[in-house]
Amino acid sequence: MATIFSRIAAGEIPSYKIAEDDRFYAFLDINPLTKGHTLVIPREETDYLFDLSDETLSDMMIFAKRVAEKIKRNVACKRVAVVVLGLEVPHAHIHLIPINNEKDVDFHREKLVLTPDEFREIAAKIAE
Repeated sequence: MATIFSRIAAGEIPSYKIAEDDRFYAFLDINPLTKGHTLVIPREETDYLFDLSDETLSDMMIFAKRVAEKIKRNVACKRVAVVVLGLEVPHAHIHLIPINNEKDVDFHREKLVLTPDEFREIAAKIAE
């Protein structure tokens, strides 16, 4: 059975796409810690990031780097944090989170609540 992330990448479930190619897909997290919080996934259905082949993992990091550069260029932040976390979706993924301090990466704090228009505006700005 396809994971929710596979279904998002396939266009079966709507998302706020940031970037994609034939192997990877990046989209805004719908429960963001900060504006621009993005998830990067492989299209390959693998539960654990470090179960990906070395080639896929390295290519995914290069894809994520290009996405992070877009985020940094278009979202007011000091850095883009890279976080590998999460057991709730059995699909390898990387969080790219625009940060101005380390507290911005606290997954226990309240998430931002954004309107669909705000998500679309952020996605369009980053995807430029």
